[in-house]
Amino acid sequence: MSRNPVRAALTALAALLPVLALGLALTATTPPAAAAATPVRVMPLGDSITGSPGCWRALLWNRLQSTGHTDVDFVGTLGPQGCGVPYDGDNEGHGGYLATNVANQNLLPGWLAATRPDVVLMHFGTNDVWSNIAPATILAAYSKLVDQMRAANPATTVLVAKIIPMNPASCPECGQRTVALNSLIDGWAAGKTTAASPIVVVDQWTGFSTATDTYDGVHPNAAGDQKMSDRWYPALVAALGRATPGPTTSPTVSPTPSPTLSPSPTASPTSAPGGCTATWRLAGQWPGGFQGEVTVRNDGAAPIAGWTVRFPLAGGQRVSQAWSADVTQSGTTVTARNASWNGALAPAAQTTFGFLAEGTAPSPALTCAPS
Repeated sequence: MSRNPVRAALTALAALLPVLALGLALTATTPPAAAAATPVRVMPLGDSITGSPGCWRALLWNRLQSTGHTDVDFVGTLGPQGCGVPYDGDNEGHGGYLATNVANQNLLPGWLAATRPDVVLMHFGTNDVWSNIAPATILAAYSKLVDQMRAANPATTVLVAKIIPMNPASCPECGQRTVALNSLIDGWAAGKTTAASPIVVVDQWTGFSTATDTYDGVHPNAAGDQKMSDRWYPALVAALGRATPGPTTSPTVSPTPSPTLSPSPTASPTSAPGGCTATWRLAGQWPGGFQGEVTVRNDGAAPIAGWTVRFPLAGGQRVSQAWSADVTQSGTTVTARNASWNGALAPAAQTTFGFLAEGTAPSPALTCAPS
C-alpha cells in the first residue's frame, strides 16, 4: 500500500508539539539573571570635621551596612584616615578649607567630575565662621556650590548641615557667629530647593556640646562623632529612597580650568622683584597631634610665579598629611612649595595651605621666598 507523504509530515509534527510547548513554558517561566544594583554615590563634603579624620563617616557607613543599605558608595578624591574600623572612607573633607574659597576658586567641579555623586552630605563653613566671613557671603558660596552640583547632576540630593557649635579658646566670638549662620540656613534652603534636586537641612547644632562632644571646642570626639552620625542617618536613608543612581560611566564634561587666584600680569624687566610673607595659624589640636594652616601673601610690588615656605618643627613633630602645597620634612625643617594652581600671586594676593602633624602644636617662625 502506498504511503501518504502529507499524512506522515502531519504525524511527525504532532509528535513534536508537546516538546515545543515544554520548551516555550520553560522559557517563559525562567526569570532572566538579575542585574547588579547600581550603588547610590554619596559624597561627604566639608573641611576637617568631615575629613581629618571625620570618624562620623565610619559610624554612618557601618550603620548603613548593618541596616540593609548595602548599595551605597561613599565617593571623593580623598581616602580614609583611620578610625580603627573598616569602612568606605572616600570623601571630600579638606582640612582647613573655607566654603567661600572652594566656591571662588571653582574647586568643586573637578571633584564632581571625578566622583559623580547622587547625594551630597555638606557640613561646611566652620573655617569661614572662624575667619569672620559674613553669613550672607557663606550662603552665597553654598548657592554656587549647589549650582555646580546640579550642573554635574540635575537630580543631586543635597543634605546641608547646620554646623556643629564652636568654642575655641582663640575665637571667643565663634560661638555666636555659628548661631548667626545656622539661623539663616533654613530660609536659604527653602528658597534654593527644587523638586528635582531637593535640599534637606540636617540640624547638627542642636544638642551638640563643645564641652562634652569635642576635644578642642571645634572638632568632634568619639561622642561627637556618634551624634553626627545619628543626625545624618535618617536624612540619608530618606535620600537613598529618592535618589536614582546615575550612569556608571563618566559623563562628558567640559574641561574645568585649574583654579587660580588673581591672574598674574606680565612683569616688565625693570619691575622690582616680588616678595612674600607667611603667617601661621593653629587650626586645631588634639592629644598627640595638631592641624596647622599657613597663609602666603605677596607683599611685593610685582607678581610672583611661585613660593617656598620653610619653618622648623621640634623633635618628635612629624607632618603626616598636607594639602594645597607640596610639603616635605627633613629632620626638623619643613619645606612647603606651591601647588601647580596657587603659585602665581599678584601683588596683595594670598593663598593658604594646611597640614596635619604628630606631636604638640608649635609656634614656628616662618620664612617665605618667591620663585
